[in-house]
Amino acid sequence: MALAQVQDEIARTGGQVVAIVPERQKFAAELKARTKSPFAVLTDMDNGYALSLNLAIWVGQDLERLLASYGLALPDYQGNPSWMLPIPATFVVAPDGYVKARFIDPDFRRRMAVQDLLEALSAAR
Repeated sequence: MALAQVQDEIARTGGQVVAIVPERQKFAAELKARTKSPFAVLTDMDNGYALSLNLAIWVGQDLERLLASYGLALPDYQGNPSWMLPIPATFVVAPDGYVKARFIDPDFRRRMAVQDLLEALSAAR
C-alpha cells in the first residue's frame, strides 16, 4: 500500500505527508505530476536539509561513471556538481515538534511500512 492510498486516513489523524527530493523545482514538479502525488513535493537544494541531518552520501566515482553512462547525470537534475544523494528517511513528527518515529535505510527500496506509519501517527497525537 502506498502513502497516496492512505492520504485521507493520514489527514483524518491530523497528519500531513511531505516528500523532500534533491532535484531542482522543475524536476520535483514533474515528479509530482507524473506520480499524481496528493501531497507536497519539496526541493532540498544542494541536499542542505539532508546534510544537516547527516542523511546525504556522496555516490562515489564508480557509481558516478555508471549513472553517467546511462545518461543520468545528477548535476543536471540537482543543479550542482556534488554527486550526492539523500538517504531515504521517514519521520513522524508530533504536534509538539518532537520526532516520535523514524525509519532510515540507505537501501531506497525499503521504506517504512504504511501500517507502522499509521500506528506512529496515532501514537503521536
